[in-house]
Amino acid sequence: MGVVWGVPYLLIKVAVQDVSPVGVVLARTGVGALLLLPFALRAGGLRVLRGHWPAVVAFAVLEIVGPWFLLSNAERTLTSSTTGLLVATVPIIAVVAGRLVDRRRVALVRWVGLAVGLGGVALLLGPGAAADDPWAVAQVLLAAVGYAVAPIIAERRLQGVPTIPLTTACLGMTALGYLPVYLLTGPHPVPGTPAVLSLVALGAVCTALAFVLFFGLIAEVGGARSTLVAYLNPLVAVTLGALVLDEPLTWGVLAAMVLILVGSAAASRRGSPATGAPVPDPADAALLNPEPEEPARAPQ
Repeated sequence: MGVVWGVPYLLIKVAVQDVSPVGVVLARTGVGALLLLPFALRAGGLRVLRGHWPAVVAFAVLEIVGPWFLLSNAERTLTSSTTGLLVATVPIIAVVAGRLVDRRRVALVRWVGLAVGLGGVALLLGPGAAADDPWAVAQVLLAAVGYAVAPIIAERRLQGVPTIPLTTACLGMTALGYLPVYLLTGPHPVPGTPAVLSLVALGAVCTALAFVLFFGLIAEVGGARSTLVAYLNPLVAVTLGALVLDEPLTWGVLAAMVLILVGSAAASRRGSPATGAPVPDPADAALLNPEPEEPARAPQ
C-alpha cells in the first residue's frame, strides 16, 4: 500500500499539466468505478450497503471527495515529492484524532514524535524551502486530516461490508458529483498522451486496486494502524520525483523527510496504560508470531 500510494503524486503532477484538478478527480474515480462495477454487481451490488449509507458517504467525503481535489490543486504549484512528504503527516494527525475520539491517554514519546514531525513540516516551509506556497501546503495538510479520520470511520462503521461494492459506491458517488462541475467549467483542452496515461494508471492501479487492498488492510490491522502506510509514501514520492521529474533533492527536503518519518514513527508508538512507556503494538506482534491468531478477514 505504501508503494502503490506513493506513486500517485508523480502521476497527478503529470496530469495537472494538461487537466484541471476537477478533471483529474473525475477521471480517476470514473475509471476506478467502471473497472470495479462488474465485480461489485457479482458481489451483491448496492443493496449490500443498506443501512450503511451515512458511513459510506462520510468515508467517501473524507478519503476521496475532498482530499483528491485538494492534492491535485496543490500540485499545480508544489512538487510531487513535497506533497508526498506532507501527506506523511497522516500518522501524526491520526494520533490527535484518536485522542479526540477515544480519549486515550497519549504517551510522552508520541507527543514528542508529533512535535518532531511538525518540525519537519516547518522545515519544508522555511526560507528557501521546497514549499513556497502556504495555501497549497494547507490544502495538502487538510487532505491529510481526511486521510487520518476516514480509516477510523471504516473500522468502526463499515466492518463486514463487502469491499468491492463499498469501493465502487464511493468512487461512483465522487465521479457523479464531479461530473457536472467539470462540464460547467469547460471547455477543456484535449490532454496529451502522458496526462492520459497518468489518469488511466491513477484510476486502475492507484484507485481500483489500491482500495481493495486498503480495506483488506483495515480489516486485518485496524483503521489507525492502516495509516502507517504513509511511512513509505514519501520515500517513493521523493525518489520518483527526483528520477522522473528531475525535482530538486535538496538537503532541506532530505532533512524534512527524516524528521517527518521519525516523528510519525514515534507518534504511532503505543504506551502501556500504567507508565506510558512504548510497548510493541499487537499488530506488529502478530506479524512476528509464527502462529498468530486468525486475523479478521477482509470482506469479499
